[in-house]
Amino acid sequence: MSLLQNILPSFACVTAPSAPAPAAKPIPTVKPTYEIKGNPDTYNVTVRLPGVTKDSLEITADEQQVRLIGRRVWRRPETWVPVYLESGDAVYELVLSHDGAIDTKKIGAELRDGVLRMTLPKPEAAKPLKIAVA
Repeated sequence: MSLLQNILPSFACVTAPSAPAPAAKPIPTVKPTYEIKGNPDTYNVTVRLPGVTKDSLEITADEQQVRLIGRRVWRRPETWVPVYLESGDAVYELVLSHDGAIDTKKIGAELRDGVLRMTLPKPEAAKPLKIAVA
């Protein structure tokens, strides 16, 4: 059992290749760094996506996984002559599998300065119940 599964048993990170077109070469992806914190009501996920904008970010969720794909594309101004380029274009992909541990209809996401913050609320059935003792 991985460390992530020991900490949060309902989440597991799955690295899945992008589905390429039949005649196209597969597009290499980069797994971004991320952090998951949980409380009784939600999971809070922070993903670092440097250079990704809201227009180039796609987040999908279903009953088994949350998938995000972000594309970092830098357009060189016509008047610039590059001397050194430290990082190039990249496609980030992160797939978080869950066993119905989140309410996909209430997911919230905010991207600011290359940091994506997602709120993954737990469904009512998964929240702990407080039982009054008589």
